[in-house]
Amino acid sequence: MRGGRDLRAVLFDLDGTLLDTAPDMADALNTLRVAEGLDRIPFERIRPLVSHGAPRLIRFAFDEPEGARYEALRMRFLEIYSGALAVRTRLFDGFDRVLEAVEQAGLQWGIVTNKPGWLTAPLLAQTGLARRCGCVVAGDTLAERKPHPLPLLHAAGLLGLEPRTCVYVGDAERDVQAARNAGMIPLVAGFGYLGDDDDPAGWQAEAIFTRPEDLIDWLELP
Repeated sequence: MRGGRDLRAVLFDLDGTLLDTAPDMADALNTLRVAEGLDRIPFERIRPLVSHGAPRLIRFAFDEPEGARYEALRMRFLEIYSGALAVRTRLFDGFDRVLEAVEQAGLQWGIVTNKPGWLTAPLLAQTGLARRCGCVVAGDTLAERKPHPLPLLHAAGLLGLEPRTCVYVGDAERDVQAARNAGMIPLVAGFGYLGDDDDPAGWQAEAIFTRPEDLIDWLELP
């Protein structure tokens, strides 16, 4: 195992790390814009924002709405998205091989996401991941969400592991912060939803991957 470390599990963020959910989230956002009499936004402008969830997408797409207007748009967006969670959503290319290598090496793996559980559970069921992962911690599982370390610590506990034996892979600075504060090894999915203003080299992660298969090499798996 990597540098002789006692690594027992790999934990993943969901949107922008394990699953490429941006196409379906962008479609839902543009469906809402069209319903509101607005033009569709090019996918390339929406993609970097997906890891930040519905609040960021709604504020971006509807010129920083406030109060009741914001909440109405947010709820309508989630309603639209929940009806089409896995139309175009897929594992990022190469992740099939990554998960197989992790499983064959006897490592556990799980998911820690800020996505709410009522969306996370059906999404994992529809993509076939629910039956494979060892644990799932969603954004509303606990009182805290990332960048707080509690969700990652809870995931380690569900797997029966010490946090120091886990790595956490994510595509946002909050993922690195959460991993470090939890005593885990932070790794960055550089293929995820990074924006032009993101500087993962300054996040103090242990490694930045340009493709999912890089994790196999980093873990030194066969």
